Amino acid sequence: MSTKTGKGKVIAEWIFTTDHKRVGILYLIGSLAAFLVAGLLAMVIRMELSEVGPQVTDPNTYNVMLYFHGAAMILGFQIPALTGFLANYLIPLQIGAKDVAFPRLNALSLWLFWMGIILALLTFVVPDPPDIMWTGYPPYSIISPGNTALYASTVLFMGFASIAGGVNLITTIIYMRAPGMTWGKLNMFVWTTLGAFIIQLVFVPVLGSAVIMLTMDKYLGTHFFNPASGGDVLLYQNLFWFYSHPAVYVILLPVLGIIFDITATFARNRIFNYWACVVGGVGGIVLISGEVWVHHLFTSGMPNWIRVGMMVSTLLISVPVGIMVLSLIGTLYRGAIEFKTPMLYAAGFIFLFLIGGLTGIPHAIASLDLALSDTHFVVAHFHYVMAVSGTFAIVGGVYYLFPKFTGKMYHEGLGKIGFVVTFIGANITFFFMFLVGLGGMPRRYFDYSHMPELQDLQQIVTYGAFILAAGLFITLASWLVGLFKGKKAEDNPWGSRSLEWTTKSPPGPGNWAEVPDCTDYDPYGYGEDR
Repeated sequence: MSTKTGKGKVIAEWIFTTDHKRVGILYLIGSLAAFLVAGLLAMVIRMELSEVGPQVTDPNTYNVMLYFHGAAMILGFQIPALTGFLANYLIPLQIGAKDVAFPRLNALSLWLFWMGIILALLTFVVPDPPDIMWTGYPPYSIISPGNTALYASTVLFMGFASIAGGVNLITTIIYMRAPGMTWGKLNMFVWTTLGAFIIQLVFVPVLGSAVIMLTMDKYLGTHFFNPASGGDVLLYQNLFWFYSHPAVYVILLPVLGIIFDITATFARNRIFNYWACVVGGVGGIVLISGEVWVHHLFTSGMPNWIRVGMMVSTLLISVPVGIMVLSLIGTLYRGAIEFKTPMLYAAGFIFLFLIGGLTGIPHAIASLDLALSDTHFVVAHFHYVMAVSGTFAIVGGVYYLFPKFTGKMYHEGLGKIGFVVTFIGANITFFFMFLVGLGGMPRRYFDYSHMPELQDLQQIVTYGAFILAAGLFITLASWLVGLFKGKKAEDNPWGSRSLEWTTKSPPGPGNWAEVPDCTDYDPYGYGEDR
């Protein structure tokens, strides 16, 4: 067979694969591609805001960049990296399954996701790109000359991909666990991802319905959101956030799950209060996640009694989240902690998430949120609590699994340098963005000539963004050096007790020659080590 034929065969094997590990890796490639493009746009946005007045773009282009940045980071990067890459790669290995329950459905979910990525990238090709932010709020999304149909189609492809993946992996967790793998032996990542997929299956159809109604209003002449014809623009906002705030927990739950597994492995410790974390933490978040969306609409027209009720429910969800954070801190207590790169990212996540969580309290309190809403304070809070802390968890998860899915070790020195630079850059960027927001800077503004006193702070934020970008490129370099020149990895380089590290690295088709017997298995059985 010629080299060309050999390469063609390999490419075909990856394109038509139904192996959960390859599907997961292809999800990772797609999500990193979305992250790269959205990150580059973020740098252009920061350069634009570094000084008063137009710098490198114009208002229409700026709006398009904001749209793509938000949609790609959430729908194209974080959710697919967590529920696509990590879930597909890890869950069958952690429960002792040879593959997922529906391998072809799994492949379909992957290619639906890739179609969504391609549609999103068409933003830079079509003559009428969407300029409606990632929220698509009417009436502007209906009267805008931008391509609202492209936005809606991207959301629908991503949504169908997540529904297919959710059905598949929930079924896999319930019915394909190895003999002896009881519910009490599941890794925390399995529990949290199960909770995330339940939320997805309940709430994604709501978002799909909302964007379909939006498209019908613009192109077919319906009036769901037209007040002049009996519609209501707030109906769309309620539908959108009824999905989009639970989507925060679709991201947060797997993030906490992978951080728990990294922490337990590198602290050589059991998870503190395992069942309280599963029942009170994961269960509480799943139950309450659908009751908190209205805090995104506190500045919209509504009776005060609704504001008060949703203020209470928003504060209430901090209880199950707090249970999980306390459990995470307890897992570190008296642990024999080894600060390899994955553990550094886990520790960085804890710091970033605590700042994000504490700065979220003012947004839960209606009287404070009325003053802070739609300022850069909101942007800084969201990036701390979800965007940056979630990215730290994803990057830490890639480092953690790098020996498993490549069979090689990443470059440890570059990994640690990348972490330090990224951590410093992230905190400079978003801490000073809080100050910009407290100074009154509205979010989404192309220019701030009306408040030139904020220019110095905006420049600091921009410098921080460049440091952050440098750290991420060092991180990428550590992966590429490891991939092409890294030493061969041991099957279990971390000394983990978890089941995925009992098979060879990288695992072959079927994961194990025989399905493992998990009768005496404990993924966190580190107590007897010390």
